Amino acid sequence: MSKRDLFRSALAMTSALLLAPRGARAEADNIRFMIGANAGGGFDQTARSLGAALIAAGAYKNATYENKGGAGGTIGLTQFVNSEKGNPHALVVTGAVMVGAIEANKPPITLKNATPIARLFADTMILVVPAQSPIKSLADLVRQLKANPGSVSWGGGSKASIDHIMAGLIARDAGVDPARVNYVPFQGGGEASAAILGGHVTVGIAGVSEFYSFVEAGKMRALGTSSSFKVKNLPTLREQGVNVEIYNWRGVYGAPGISAEQRKALIDAVTRATEHPSWRDALKKNDWGPFLLTGDDFGQYVEAEGRRLGAILRELGVAR
Repeated sequence: MSKRDLFRSALAMTSALLLAPRGARAEADNIRFMIGANAGGGFDQTARSLGAALIAAGAYKNATYENKGGAGGTIGLTQFVNSEKGNPHALVVTGAVMVGAIEANKPPITLKNATPIARLFADTMILVVPAQSPIKSLADLVRQLKANPGSVSWGGGSKASIDHIMAGLIARDAGVDPARVNYVPFQGGGEASAAILGGHVTVGIAGVSEFYSFVEAGKMRALGTSSSFKVKNLPTLREQGVNVEIYNWRGVYGAPGISAEQRKALIDAVTRATEHPSWRDALKKNDWGPFLLTGDDFGQYVEAEGRRLGAILRELGVAR
């Protein structure tokens, strides 16, 4: 080959490296998040905290976020599955809320249509009463529930939410038919807090971070938390004899149609992000407990959660 031919060959290779991959490199630098809820909520906080950690850990240079709320996150999931097929740089936020919504509503597209990547953290639930309540302990609540289930009104998030499910699980553990749970749904934490503080419901359920400031200020009394580990040094349900453990956990799924190698790369990137100080700071700030589980193990966990949550939702009479 002549010097001229060698030069032309080198020039062609350089052009291919510099020009052709530019779009692919730009795409690989960006991670896309679908958030099946409005801005500011738990799904949104999860996506933005993970996006920041992925960038801080060097896995990506940029992150973009799309909020598509409704139906427990399943509207966003449907859009994600339909629009991101084969994209190895896209994630949809999921969690117990979405799993419950899928079980309750049976949408045509479910998490089985996406690729399990990682369960990220556990948001522990707390059971509270107003400070002036005659119910002084979890044992007092269980006694009243057994004696007259309808006299205990439970305030929490929407119907079929994790709050509702937790009330049903406590009732079932106490030997009370979950269908007799007197559940009062609220649209947001502020509305629920006002109802609890005003004594308009007997007991309230939410994430620890949502009610803890009221507990700390002496305006609410904590009866127990739903985790197997201590949060804020509060007593757990289990250590008080109520065999209930449930979390408003959150995680991420990848797009359908990605290869095994692409999936592994995404799992590795997310795992690396959860080891970064940026992520640990987010856990501490939001009282989230580390709950990492990846790949097929995570997929199997979600299937088991679907069976468990679906069963109690049917007992509560809010799922087929």
